Amino acid sequence: MIVSLIVAAGTNNAIGKDNQLLWHLPKDLQFFKQTTWAMPVVMGRKTFESLGGKPLNGRVNIIITRQKDWSHEGVVVVHSLADAIFFAKESDYKEVFIAGGGEIYAQAMSEAKKIYMTRVDTVIEGDTFFPEINNSDFALSNEVSHAPHEKHAYGFSFQTWLRK
Repeated sequence: MIVSLIVAAGTNNAIGKDNQLLWHLPKDLQFFKQTTWAMPVVMGRKTFESLGGKPLNGRVNIIITRQKDWSHEGVVVVHSLADAIFFAKESDYKEVFIAGGGEIYAQAMSEAKKIYMTRVDTVIEGDTFFPEINNSDFALSNEVSHAPHEKHAYGFSFQTWLRK
């Protein structure tokens, strides 16, 4: 099974502030949905709650929390990244997507075989960051750039990084 990270990050690797996204990019949201559709998506409890506490349709939502008594309808609750990956593997998925937040990405970086990154062309203030991609571990295999326009305040590129 492939462990993949999926993220939108500024050029300074900022991904969020005050438990909120830093931009609204409809093409990125569409890319996220298409890429993760019918696959398990792993995220921390705070990230899940920042999405309104509503499971993402068409995907198994695996939520990692340290709170032993936390539960939510329509999601799988686990207490570690290892448990999340184990659940996805035992459920016979070909790929599992790690969708944040910052702590979960940092834990998952060593497990990742692929990174789907929307690189947003801005340096923006944040309090949550994606870990630095080590070029000795990953190679950029694909990149498609998009210029800013009326629906996208920032330029951005869809990047795929593969573990060497």
